[in-house]
Amino acid sequence: MVASTAHSHNVTEVATDPSIDTDTDTGTAADSGPATEFGTLGLRPELLRALSDLGYEEPTPIQMAAIPALLDGADVVGQAATGTGKTAAFSLPVLHRLADLDRNGKPSALVLVPTRELAAQVCEAMYRYGRHLGIRVVPVYGGQPMGRQLRSLETGVDVVVATPGRALDHLSRGSLDLSKLRMVVLDEADEMLDMGFAEDIDAILDQTPTDRQTMLFSATMPPRISGMVRRYLREPRRIELTRAESMSGDAAAVTQVAYVVPRGHKPAALGRVLDIEAPEATVVFCRTREEVDRLTEIMNGRGYRAEALHGGMDQSQRNRVVGRLRAGTADLVVATDVAARGLDIDQLTHVVNYDVPSAPEIYVHRIGRVGRAGREGSAITLAEPREHRMIKTIERVTGQTISVRKLPTVADLRARRLELTRVALREALVEAGDLDRYRVVVEPLAEEFDIVEIALAAVKLAHGADGTDGDAEIPDVELRPRDDGRSRRGPKDRGPRDTRRGKRPSGGMTRLFVSLGRRAGVRPQDLVGAIAGESQLRGKDVGAIEITDKFSLVDVPESAADDVITALRDSSIKGRKVVVRRERFASR
Repeated sequence: MVASTAHSHNVTEVATDPSIDTDTDTGTAADSGPATEFGTLGLRPELLRALSDLGYEEPTPIQMAAIPALLDGADVVGQAATGTGKTAAFSLPVLHRLADLDRNGKPSALVLVPTRELAAQVCEAMYRYGRHLGIRVVPVYGGQPMGRQLRSLETGVDVVVATPGRALDHLSRGSLDLSKLRMVVLDEADEMLDMGFAEDIDAILDQTPTDRQTMLFSATMPPRISGMVRRYLREPRRIELTRAESMSGDAAAVTQVAYVVPRGHKPAALGRVLDIEAPEATVVFCRTREEVDRLTEIMNGRGYRAEALHGGMDQSQRNRVVGRLRAGTADLVVATDVAARGLDIDQLTHVVNYDVPSAPEIYVHRIGRVGRAGREGSAITLAEPREHRMIKTIERVTGQTISVRKLPTVADLRARRLELTRVALREALVEAGDLDRYRVVVEPLAEEFDIVEIALAAVKLAHGADGTDGDAEIPDVELRPRDDGRSRRGPKDRGPRDTRRGKRPSGGMTRLFVSLGRRAGVRPQDLVGAIAGESQLRGKDVGAIEITDKFSLVDVPESAADDVITALRDSSIKGRKVVVRRERFASR
């Protein structure tokens, strides 16, 4: 059973109409009664029936650990890797307890999630699980007509699944009443903090009853989560599982590999790795929209069916891209993290980090998209020689090994292509239904040449058409620790240092000018959320923020300044286009 965990900012409303068949992805099991393994957890027959209808039989470890504690009414902190069943771990107990409550039209449960896609996915999952209980679930998020949400809330609702910003909007309008709330779920808590939602969550929970049951789930548990747990939960039971512990016993581990590649050779390296791996469906993660567009164009020029996915696209465009990947009419999607946060694709076999992620948490979320529910998966990282330390940091935090391998050579690539050709020829010979029309080519040649030589020449022609002979070797390099200047240079050779920070200026912070300020209603969390949502930075990486009437100044790491500027170039804050540049005379 797989949890829906994904993140992005544009999505259409999930279908919650009982007349809509939401079982198309899973199929339905035969009417053989309730799901046996779930039956040991004490869930209601109606929930067991729904799980059986969906074909679910065995709970995942996070579900086995969390469901009994939540049915007891305890507050719970749950950590498990992405794709291991966290959504069902909280949804099933919430639905079970709702059936016992006096439901008077006001929400009894609130699920807060960081993004629109996740709101839609959680809402759909809760509808599927609770369809035999008549539970009313409504998604509430931005980018959706407010009138539709107002009507849904007015007619009565049991569960609201919301992004923090839109939940606050409804609270300020008086259209969302949390006075009867019995349960609160904070899903993907680390993501909500990274996106600057801490103050919004405070404001929302201030309007909920103090005796509520609170559940906090997250793929990672960075130190900043501790403060959230202390503020919101009462004597919580803690469930913390590593990725290996999170997966069911028969689940296949994700193969994690890094290839060391000079930056200028990365497109060729990506193509070579994809040719060797021959994946069914792939997502390639890039840092910026510009890089996504550029790499998509390059990969299409190399013969791949590549699609771009980033925040500059509207929802209909993004839906089409995901649909092509699901249908097999696209080989790979090149995406930014924010845009890919809604992806949950059964066919996905490979995730590629075009650059080493800037934080272990990002890496964990990315690779969680493959290897779900027992399916095999591969996580491939293209690392530059200087990125040795980040690879080691990811290994230390995740407790898993990333195997550093040499990039396949041209000889490896040609051998792989020949092997694929052999397999394809064998399949054609086994089927052999429509080969007669080619006799007009082969039989006259057979009078002059040996039949084996004819076959060899045909294979050679096929590989020449594929451009096999045009491959060039990629330089062989090794990962190396970052040079800190101490090994080969004496004190007199060291460059100028910033004595205030004890670091070189290039390792410090840079101040960015943002063209919106207080008059536009901009708050610090808006700026942090925009930066964390569109770039590779996390909320905690953003430094000092100064907001004036007409503009704002934000400190970001010097090394990420250009990426942030590029990422925000086509974005909007508070619904208004924004200009972002380095603040003149203010770098420090």
